[in-house]
Amino acid sequence: MRLLKKLGLVAACMTTLIGAPANAQSALNDILSNGVLKVGTTGDWNPMSVRDPATNSYVGYDVDVMTQLAADLGVELEFVPTDWKTLVNGVVAGNYHITGSASISPARLKAAGYSNSYISVEILPFTTADKIDRFNGWDSINLPDVKVAATLGTTFEKSSREWFPDAEITVVEAPAIGFQEVLSGRSDVFITSNIEGATLLAKFPNLRQIETTEARAPTPIAMLLPQTDQVWINYVNSWVELQKTRGFFETTAAKWGL
Repeated sequence: MRLLKKLGLVAACMTTLIGAPANAQSALNDILSNGVLKVGTTGDWNPMSVRDPATNSYVGYDVDVMTQLAADLGVELEFVPTDWKTLVNGVVAGNYHITGSASISPARLKAAGYSNSYISVEILPFTTADKIDRFNGWDSINLPDVKVAATLGTTFEKSSREWFPDAEITVVEAPAIGFQEVLSGRSDVFITSNIEGATLLAKFPNLRQIETTEARAPTPIAMLLPQTDQVWINYVNSWVELQKTRGFFETTAAKWGL
């Protein structure tokens, strides 16, 4: 009787093991099987990814990168709208296979994986022409009478809170953007990457970069991927390194003035 019970227990365990896959299917298998690469993007980071509401289409550096990745995979490309506060959650939940460019941060690393980096940014402060005389360096921003705007869920929000504890931090939710608060006069300062900053200065004549002795937080940029999907991460990393040797990232950056 004891032997039969033991055999029954072993059989039950074997059934459980056989029924459960050893490894979850990689996103790479899903992409190749369904013929679609799903990319999460906010569409509000100029010139990385900009969405045209009229056509629901996207243009920018990230768009060119993802277009090339999809072409090399031999699949169609689908952009999935997201925002900064849910960017990580979307890739964790499987809403998309990968994201466009995002700064590498310890907080995001806790939940998601990253590709190898292919570009980097640094952070600078900006204001409007009528307020530029109020500011000279980073310390001049950290004052109680200064309103600093940031978009919820971005690294700029976190940095603004850390760098300017004495200032008033105004957080807006997408589709609103921090720099719009400054342009409207509701806030005084916003911080952003040198990449977006250069684009905004060219687009809005009223904007000014606040002079500082140095930029802050030089940060590598990469794509977010599912943390445990090493097969997909390996593919993307190998693709990034291959395209680096071919000069693709350098050429694409030059196209977008980066």
